[in-house]
Amino acid sequence: MSNDYREIFGADGPLARALPQYAYRPEQATMATAVDAALTHLEPLIVEAGTGTGKTFAYLVPALLSGRSVIISTGTRTLQDQLYRRDVPMLARALGMPVRFALLKGRANYLCRQRLETATAQRDLLGGRNGNARLLGRIAHWAETTKSGDLAELTDIPDNAPVWPLVTSTRENCLGQECPQFARCYVFEARRQAQAADVVVVNHHLLLADLALKDEGFGDLLPGTEAVILDEAHQIPDIAAQFFGQSWSSRQAQLLLRDTQQQLQAAGVAAPPLQRQLAELQARLEDIGAALPGGASRRDFAQLSDRCVELLTDLAPEFAELARQLEALGAGAACANCGRRAAALAAALLELLDVEPDTGVRWVEAVSGGWTLQFTPFEIAARLREFVEGRPCSWVFTSATLAIGDDFTHFAARIGLPDARTLRIDSPFDYRRQALIYLPQGMPPPQAPDYAEAFIARCAPLLEASGGRAFLLYTSYRALAEGQEALQRRFPEPPFPVLVQGQAPREVLLTQFRELGNAVLLATASFWEGVDVKGDALSIVAIDKLPFAAPDDPLLAARLEGIRRKGGNPFMDYQLPQAVLALKQGAGRLIRDVDDFGVILIADPRVRTKAYGRAFLEALPPCPVTTDGNSAARFLAERLQPLRVD
Repeated sequence: MSNDYREIFGADGPLARALPQYAYRPEQATMATAVDAALTHLEPLIVEAGTGTGKTFAYLVPALLSGRSVIISTGTRTLQDQLYRRDVPMLARALGMPVRFALLKGRANYLCRQRLETATAQRDLLGGRNGNARLLGRIAHWAETTKSGDLAELTDIPDNAPVWPLVTSTRENCLGQECPQFARCYVFEARRQAQAADVVVVNHHLLLADLALKDEGFGDLLPGTEAVILDEAHQIPDIAAQFFGQSWSSRQAQLLLRDTQQQLQAAGVAAPPLQRQLAELQARLEDIGAALPGGASRRDFAQLSDRCVELLTDLAPEFAELARQLEALGAGAACANCGRRAAALAAALLELLDVEPDTGVRWVEAVSGGWTLQFTPFEIAARLREFVEGRPCSWVFTSATLAIGDDFTHFAARIGLPDARTLRIDSPFDYRRQALIYLPQGMPPPQAPDYAEAFIARCAPLLEASGGRAFLLYTSYRALAEGQEALQRRFPEPPFPVLVQGQAPREVLLTQFRELGNAVLLATASFWEGVDVKGDALSIVAIDKLPFAAPDDPLLAARLEGIRRKGGNPFMDYQLPQAVLALKQGAGRLIRDVDDFGVILIADPRVRTKAYGRAFLEALPPCPVTTDGNSAARFLAERLQPLRVD
């Protein structure tokens, strides 16, 4: 088949003939041509494809036609499943390409038969808390029929259910070829299918774990791969920082203690000294948690109390002693594996405590029920560049938000590819007709105590005109809580349903929002991107403040210090571009289809009063701008009137 993408994507092409409701978009052909060239010449390419471009087809079609071995990596499991279950097979049929394709996720997404068997045999250790025993029974029943072992099939068990660690493996606790269930291992089978496939769909966490660790599965992903296409690529630098750094968590340690207890029981070993050691370690982990600053937050290591640092320092030899006792026990492969894990935890903690301070930042994050000690290097771009240049394949990075205007410098520098070819494709949507940007006047400074009240006051006329149909996007959980209270005061008996992040899982809230048709959703960071609500259920996206990252976040401090060390300007080189891209993501939630319409409200007065405000305005869709709330309300009322008449 000729690679004339105007013909392939055209009104008389194979896609139009095979796919119902197909519509030709010239932007797709433009992007596909650029991707084809990158695949042909095994070169890197960075593409910003505006909303509505159809970028998924624009990279899948040349990938399938290239005949090359391709990895497609996504930022979310939702898109990963969509590509594997719908888009790739559908396009392969339309193009008449006999393509072998596979889906590969991280270990935590697959059932471990051995751990399920162990947990089922030792239900008495689970107790009645959190319904673990009941959930375990449901998983065991499902395990009798599943072919893939993919836990996504269990849609009625929450993602945060505490039973999952009991039935999944990690790199640390996997027994590998010593496992009695190795021949029936779902992770191994998924990896085997991926190595035999032409197109493998993965996610960014798995890909970067494979790059950085090379032991997330059985063998590397990349050998033999000729192209890597990264969708939602704006997430790559931050995810890479996790894998190119180091971490040590109380969850890892507690899982080891629980696994050790289970294996000792399974082996019929009493070992009183070991039992005392396990109890002492559990107590030390709890003491560290109590010594950390209160609340769920990130703190620089230097802010920890002397007591906390002392407890952390004493923890390493305690795990080394546990390793010694388990090794001396000689109670089988599973117990020996626990010993190796204990030794690895001791060594990793010592390494974290001894890390050179001029290479990065150490920080602690306290979360509900645990804590993580993390080291983030100042520099990851060089590591990413090393991986890209060290593999003879094409790397395509694409997202709707990679450029500041026409400039890709910020993103290209963060991934270590300043000289990569770039392409920006505008959205095909008619923003001048479909949307309006409203910049309300008279807003107080963002730090003012009455800011939340003022924001809701500016939103209220729009909410009344639209009857709801809004996302109110906040830049912090504190602002979200204040906004919820302000909305309740403004509308004691709201004429629209109100949904608040945290009331239910993200996907449940989105489903409710779509089905209700006139809801108002208050949310923070996770709803600023990856959310697709088409139609009139969403007619307002209101943003409380410009999304600058919290200045006291140690991760941000690490990146800013790295920029300073190279003689750069932290605000202009990082903080401002990141905030601009985040605002683009948030504003991009509004117009998702050719018939969508609505108002983007940006309340932060700095967008008009600060010199850098122009960078934010220029990054927004090319819509008319108003400072008059009445005009914004009329815009909504006029477009919603036909719906009300119907």
